[in-house]
Amino acid sequence: MALFVISKQESGNYRFTFTLRKGNPVLTGISCREKPDCEAIIAAMKEHIGLFTVTRKHTPSGRYFFRLSRGGLVLATSRKFTTLLRLSKAIENVTEQIAEAEILDFSGNEDVFAGSSR
Repeated sequence: MALFVISKQESGNYRFTFTLRKGNPVLTGISCREKPDCEAIIAAMKEHIGLFTVTRKHTPSGRYFFRLSRGGLVLATSRKFTTLLRLSKAIENVTEQIAEAEILDFSGNEDVFAGSSR
């Protein structure tokens, strides 16, 4: 099961992460001043992922990542991967599962797990 998780940053801006089955974030969205902007990016990705450009990149240390952009604006960046095969598999998983992903909004409650015993 894939999830978009919307959260509010300390700066007051909103950001989403996209996670796959094991809960590890695969993509992190850009910081948005308004929550509806964040929600609009998610909706566009869910409905029209084929219109987004996937750009493969690598770091000087040899790790790989990708960016999703539309109209020249980068809207999300992936985590880093150790091999090109893992990068390709992540891109495949994201493009296949993004349309069916659920959305969790944790931006309204600062302390979501308050009162739970750890």
